[in-house]
Amino acid sequence: MKVLITAGGTSERIDQVRSITNHSTGRLGQAIAEAFLAHETVRIDYVTTRSAVKPTASEHLKIHLIESTQDLLTTLERLMQENTYDAIIHSMAVSDFTPAFSLSEQQFAERLNKETLTPGSLPSWFAETERTASKEAKISSDTDYLFLTLKKTPKIIRSLRQWQPNAVIVGFKLLVDVSKDHLLEVAKKSLITNQTDYVLANDLTQVSETHHHGYLLSKNGEVIEANTKQEIANCIVTAILK
Repeated sequence: MKVLITAGGTSERIDQVRSITNHSTGRLGQAIAEAFLAHETVRIDYVTTRSAVKPTASEHLKIHLIESTQDLLTTLERLMQENTYDAIIHSMAVSDFTPAFSLSEQQFAERLNKETLTPGSLPSWFAETERTASKEAKISSDTDYLFLTLKKTPKIIRSLRQWQPNAVIVGFKLLVDVSKDHLLEVAKKSLITNQTDYVLANDLTQVSETHHHGYLLSKNGEVIEANTKQEIANCIVTAILK
């Protein structure tokens, strides 16, 4: 069985020394990979970041390091072209936004003096400013305020079914401090929108180093509850292998 797992959190560069990232450690992906590796027939391509924790080394495990969402997209496109996967577990915390451009307080004021911004003119202003703003190797700290504009990154999970139409795909949905009913409702919509076979729904308020509560939903309506990363990993592996 050939499995692809993504884990950890992407990092989006502001300049050569600064980045925007998230707090994902990759521990859940590590647990999932090691649960799969307990089965000798499984071979894993594992896409992660340098700072994330890694599964125990194995001849059945190949690690691919990425940094940004664009790196992830490029790597996954290549792997999908080179391999046919039986299962894809997309547990990586992918950045929703990436820096487009930054302006110092003075630069921002100068641009505002040149034109009057309205809601209708904002899209073209963003596009033109991104095209013309200087891309410094290191943004100067000689400003009281730094205006940083972010733009949306592509939703990679929505391409997985197109790339691998026959794979069993597991997505993840993380919300913060919501009711169980709301969490499950959003997860069900995610199953449909992203065309996955399963989705692991969890709430950040119920995630810690020792505790990780979540629900594994399948497209046929089955819901399995788990309380630790190891339990989640075992649920996912059992669902894939059954």
